[in-house]
Amino acid sequence: MKKYYTFFFCFLFIISQNLAQGNFVFSENAKAAYDKVLNLRFGEAETLLIKLKAEEPNNLIVHYIENYIDFFKIFINENKAEFDQLENNKSKRLDKIKAGDKASPYYLFLQAEIKLQWALARLKFEEYFAAFKEVNSAHKLLTKNQEKFPDFIANKKSLGILHAMVGTIPDNYKWGVSLLSSLTGSIEQGRKEIEEVIEYAKYNEFLFEEETLVMYAFLMLHLNNKSEEAWKIINSGKLRAAENPLACFVLANVAMRTGRNDEAIRLLENRPKSKQIQNFYYLDYMLGLCKLYRLDEDAEVHLEDYVTKFNGQNYVKEAYQKIAWFHLLMGNDEGYHYNMNQCKIKGSSIIGGDKTALKEARSGVAPNAKLLQGRLLFDGGYYQRAYDLLSNYSTANFSDNRSKLELSYRLGRITHSLKEHQKAINYYQQTIDVGQYEGYYFACNAALQIGLIYEQQGSNKKATEYFNRCLSIKPDEYKSSLHQKAKAGLNRLDKSAG
Repeated sequence: MKKYYTFFFCFLFIISQNLAQGNFVFSENAKAAYDKVLNLRFGEAETLLIKLKAEEPNNLIVHYIENYIDFFKIFINENKAEFDQLENNKSKRLDKIKAGDKASPYYLFLQAEIKLQWALARLKFEEYFAAFKEVNSAHKLLTKNQEKFPDFIANKKSLGILHAMVGTIPDNYKWGVSLLSSLTGSIEQGRKEIEEVIEYAKYNEFLFEEETLVMYAFLMLHLNNKSEEAWKIINSGKLRAAENPLACFVLANVAMRTGRNDEAIRLLENRPKSKQIQNFYYLDYMLGLCKLYRLDEDAEVHLEDYVTKFNGQNYVKEAYQKIAWFHLLMGNDEGYHYNMNQCKIKGSSIIGGDKTALKEARSGVAPNAKLLQGRLLFDGGYYQRAYDLLSNYSTANFSDNRSKLELSYRLGRITHSLKEHQKAINYYQQTIDVGQYEGYYFACNAALQIGLIYEQQGSNKKATEYFNRCLSIKPDEYKSSLHQKAKAGLNRLDKSAG
């Protein structure tokens, strides 16, 4: 009898321990909270999470969703004090997840996702060393999880984008990969992995489908040079821009980069606005920029909204530069200089656009108004309007070397977009010949664009020559992003040759 009772109590103890052990279940409560987070309705999400904790006290998914809220707050607000405060939550959440069911495919996956979210957040504040460490750790966790659970499709969502990005990391960050990262991969490998996830989502319920589509669209747009495919993917109807500000951001961003400026304006003007939605002031910046591209008279209003309301650090200098450009086009030189002075003292100069804006502000030299007009029309996808404007000018109409160089570059970009490829190559080559040793980015991008034309035409040898030419030119501005695109082009060519 004594042995019986001993066995019985041991049995109860084992059951109680298993019941107490945390599990990972995307229950209806969890899915609802997750959806609210992706719609930036953090208050409503937190209310659902309270309910989740009460009704499912052992469901550790709650810590992943809470971390997602912190990530979005940091990424959108760019507030260092908020970052420092919320960072304390990270290790606590990871500890709780580590106490969960090790036999679940979510056990390692959620740890990796939390680390990736914090790595992205750290990049906002130039914590590059810590960010690389977390990416490295996340990659190891995902790789291990893939070995343990090869059929767990969510794993490939994150592995795919990491594998695609690693081959195009800019030179100034290569130290991070060599010192800290176990990462290997290629654009092609990452693309195939993400395509596998998308195919799975067509026939199965998959919580991360929208995230995967966004990743794939940006991969096609930025690394695979397939802008139309990117738009087709992202505009499939899965993202609801009128309901979700994040969806609006993504759709408008791809629309802007594929020559659909009017569509971007429509999306941004109809974005959801509610006290229940986290403020996302960057959408005001995007709308102001789109309006400026179209030369609309109310462009300044939205840019002013951004610099007035946003308390973060990025795109502030660039926004003041764009306000200054608006005044320049209106013939208001005083307004131009006032806003360029604001550009000097407001915001940070971490990202390329802010650095370029600050450089212009410090130079004290305003751009040529006609060239600026042509540039803005081109950036908005109004190619024929831009060509009709600038084709009336020759280098003889400009006195300074920068403007002469910019004219040939702009005409190259415009004729390229109008699919007059030989004419574009001629303009680009002229830009390279004259400007390859200047500090401007014109020659570097001209070489990149010739490479892209030849790649599209199947002339891989010539494409390789010009991608390498791009890498040999070291402009003072946009070097990292241009070189990244050239490396992506070489990776594509290398893969197709193999």
